[in-house]
Amino acid sequence: MPFSRYENDTLVRDNRLLSTNQAVSNIRQAIKNGQLKTTSVVMPETTRLDILAGTLYGDGRLWWVLAAASNIGWWPQVPAGTLIRVPADLTEVENLL
Repeated sequence: MPFSRYENDTLVRDNRLLSTNQAVSNIRQAIKNGQLKTTSVVMPETTRLDILAGTLYGDGRLWWVLAAASNIGWWPQVPAGTLIRVPADLTEVENLL
């Protein structure tokens, strides 16, 4: 099973309360600071984020990583042609949770 954004939901780490929302913020901030390397793909026609995550990461349940990195909402369907940021190393993402 892949790591989940819920694993550490409302977890206290280093005297900080982390939650799902914090995981998304951490991913976005790491990309902004250049700490998380990404590549970009253009969302193909008739594809959802879960299908794209399955193709890229081998597990469709990681669609939320693509959504967080791409600053889009929590829905696996996005319009074709949307630029999707793809974190290159899932270990780096997991370390942000």
